[in-house]
Amino acid sequence: MLAAVALGWLCGNGLAAEKAPARPNIILIVADDLGYSDIGCYGSEIQTPHLDRLAREGLRFSQFYNNAKCIPTRASLYTGLYPRGMRARLTTNMVTVAEVLRDAGYQTALSGKWHLGAVAPTRPIDRGFDEFYGLTDGCCNYFDPAQRDPPFEGGRIRVFAHNDKRITKFPENFYTTDAFTEHAITTLRRFAASNKPFFLNLCFTAPHSPIQARPEDVARYEGKYSTGWEAHRQQRHKQQLELKLIDPKWELPGPDQRVYSWDDSNRKWEGRRMAVYAAMVDRMDQDVGRVLQTLKELNLETNTVVMFLSDNGSSGEEAGGRMTSQWPGPKESYMNVGPGWAYAHNTPFRLYKTWVHEGGIATPFIVRWPGVVKPSTKTGQIGHIIDLLPTCLELAGAKYPRVFKGNSILPVEGRSLVPAFRGEELVPPDLLFWEQDGNRAVRQGKWKLVWDVELKRWELYDLETDRTETKDLVAKLPQKVRELAGAYDRWAWSTSHTGEVVPKGRRLP
Repeated sequence: MLAAVALGWLCGNGLAAEKAPARPNIILIVADDLGYSDIGCYGSEIQTPHLDRLAREGLRFSQFYNNAKCIPTRASLYTGLYPRGMRARLTTNMVTVAEVLRDAGYQTALSGKWHLGAVAPTRPIDRGFDEFYGLTDGCCNYFDPAQRDPPFEGGRIRVFAHNDKRITKFPENFYTTDAFTEHAITTLRRFAASNKPFFLNLCFTAPHSPIQARPEDVARYEGKYSTGWEAHRQQRHKQQLELKLIDPKWELPGPDQRVYSWDDSNRKWEGRRMAVYAAMVDRMDQDVGRVLQTLKELNLETNTVVMFLSDNGSSGEEAGGRMTSQWPGPKESYMNVGPGWAYAHNTPFRLYKTWVHEGGIATPFIVRWPGVVKPSTKTGQIGHIIDLLPTCLELAGAKYPRVFKGNSILPVEGRSLVPAFRGEELVPPDLLFWEQDGNRAVRQGKWKLVWDVELKRWELYDLETDRTETKDLVAKLPQKVRELAGAYDRWAWSTSHTGEVVPKGRRLP
């Protein structure tokens, strides 16, 4: 299993990176609700020159996975563990990447979204971050986080803070994506003045709802989405084939029942929704460019590893409803981009955020590490969000602790991706698991067993020949279904009963 492999590497013989003359700085950038095809180097028409530059100068993964939703992805990102239920995201038997890196001599900062606790002992500053500025909630108004969310439903006010001080007033020209970036850059400059390496986690809320963008960014996309989501899905699919990110033998799935007819829609309003969403992604990319420029100015490019990914697939929800009386984009609006456009964002895959079909869990993952990662490369090796903690630890020459602050720590469940960064073969994971809102899945090699909570049955796919999940093999391979279902049940039991081992063959109650 993954944990055994990772523990043998982390705790058995120490870390090869400990012998390196200089430990690299680490910048981990996370987008929110960004679809697999939403940036240029993964097939998008949206202008993302800076992320595309990262890809030209680095490595792209075509098979990298998150946990289908904001909170569980972040829990795994920081702990290297699968999520342990909604109420046990961060507990005393878990250690965060920031805690381990800080103990190893790194400066640590988080700018942006946290979403794992707003009060002690689960705030960022309680769990290893020297510096925090941002949102402890899941989303907020981009122009005024103090505004109730959503404004027309008497919603709650989100928690925005700097370290342990809550912020309730924001300047006139405030926009969260820019504000997170400005704090990150300020912190970067302060960290650079020290001789110590740093770990900087920049977590955007873009392009999560509510879709709101600066007018000058929206203007670049006005009128560009008049042909509808199906046309853009086809366009992105064609681009992905040209980029050789996907296999041409995979069938492109058609729309599901949530995708309503473009012909019967308010096309001008729908086109505006997508223009605003594109503007949010564009602005995020501009700000990634500002961070990269700062690294260059500080002469830190060579010894800094930059990674980028999304926390889940694009959302098919209709947050705020389909209220065409609201014009998308300004501070006063509140809405999501809708299932039609999300269907295009997750090209070539099926379904959305919260589902554990590929559309919900597949993410872009880009790594730039000058002098180590070969430029303009791609890999089809499998990575998972649980792998980021052990990856960062190997980069830093740090060891995963068995005991931390007097508490026994759960064994890490991911494994380092550093060999892949160096162009080497990874030890492939034996099994990978997902569960979100009743949707569940297990992957072993090319086989993926997935349960749709609405269909209430298992589906089996061969991801080598059918990663777009169009050919269900349940009826043809009942033994494989039983085998993988049993593995899933044992995993589900063990993660909900930490420390309890389930005998092989025992079914989840």
